[in-house]
Amino acid sequence: MRDTKKDNKSTRYLLIIYIFLFLFLSMASYLCYFLLTKSDKFVNNAYNPRMTNLEKSVIRGDIKANDGTVLATTETDASGNKVRRYPKGEIFSHVVGYTNKGMSGIEMYDNSLLLTSHEFITERVKNDVSGAKNPGDSLITTLDPLLQQKAYNAITTKKGAAVVIEADTGKILAEVSKPSFNPNTISKDWASLSSGEDSVLLNRATQGLYPPGSTFKIITALSYLRDGGSINDTFDCGGQYTVGNYTVHCAYNESHGHQTLEHAFANSCNVSFSKIGLDLSDGRLRDTAEDFLMNESIKTDQSISKSRFLLGDREGKAQIMATSFGQGKTLVTPMEMCLISATVANNGTMMKPYLIDRIENASGKTVTTTSPKELRDIMSSKETETMKTLMRSVVTQGTARSAFRNARGFEAYGKTGTAEFNSSKDTHSWFTGFGTDGDRTIAVCVILEDTKLYASNAAYQIMSSYFNN
Repeated sequence: MRDTKKDNKSTRYLLIIYIFLFLFLSMASYLCYFLLTKSDKFVNNAYNPRMTNLEKSVIRGDIKANDGTVLATTETDASGNKVRRYPKGEIFSHVVGYTNKGMSGIEMYDNSLLLTSHEFITERVKNDVSGAKNPGDSLITTLDPLLQQKAYNAITTKKGAAVVIEADTGKILAEVSKPSFNPNTISKDWASLSSGEDSVLLNRATQGLYPPGSTFKIITALSYLRDGGSINDTFDCGGQYTVGNYTVHCAYNESHGHQTLEHAFANSCNVSFSKIGLDLSDGRLRDTAEDFLMNESIKTDQSISKSRFLLGDREGKAQIMATSFGQGKTLVTPMEMCLISATVANNGTMMKPYLIDRIENASGKTVTTTSPKELRDIMSSKETETMKTLMRSVVTQGTARSAFRNARGFEAYGKTGTAEFNSSKDTHSWFTGFGTDGDRTIAVCVILEDTKLYASNAAYQIMSSYFNN
């Protein structure tokens, strides 16, 4: 009897130990999670008392383009107050951000860096003794001001976005969103900006979620190849294709006839890609989409919305068909589609996109430099070469041939897309692709909202400007 009581007591002690061990491990796990995923958000929050204290002793540093052009700086107004100025105004408004009425863009995500001073120690001591503020560090971005201007001008619709990435490094060379706003007058314009229906403050390049339209055929084509398909396999298109109660139409009900996969991709044939989608093995399309980080957060130095691939395992044929040519429930950001093209251009390796090239102190001395980082090896060399062939056909003989017919000084690759976004069948226009001159390679993605214009024309202007200036 005594041994039984002793065993019960020991069991209770062990239970208590296990409970406390579980609680300890849970707290430790959450701490690691917080440090890895949430800490930057809290550190850079404008309401963080630590940031408030830093503002009392440090003059907010400059934000500059890759050639030294000042994009944001702190000046003293006529009343002696420190105010933030944005010399390039609307052109960089979303990516650089603002500091009045809250914060956004680089101003928010790198708040703590701009309020840190690495000025020489003697200068800092001198300022501390005299009560003067220390000059904050400057952030030198990857942004190319000429390319940013060209991308801004190329979006001729009221709403749209463009992203340009250096394919082999992940440097973001341009990031534009329209409608834009003037960050110099954000306080005065706040009421109209924050309450309007156009979501002016939304950075559509990184936070806008759209149906991808036929640009998603890059994913479908790669899935087909991984399922044993060939670029020379053939399909028949009569302009429309019906399964059950669902009918797929090619644009303008055009009949593409008997064609290879390469021609179906170049012609953006919805009928062929619907058939491909139905023939894919279970889960293949989702696996390929998730290889490109759909349904995952992309960790970088800005906020990028998570692109969503929502085709379930038990979906009906209609949903599979629609998803295969970029409709259905799939939603993507322009940044995501640009990364997909950059991955093809970079021989199957996706690089981490980034905006901050280096940090300099007020005297121009480099404090830290960002090194390119691989996110994931996604495609084999054989897959890459086949996808390059398909994307090259789009601009030489397919839906983008008109836009790129006068291309000089570079070779272009891409995929067009027309995405329906409401029950009235209104459409967005897409282009994602890349250009190379043999030495330099950039990926470009453009979306023009609610329009009959072609995003491929805007993409051509951006590429041509980069390679011929």
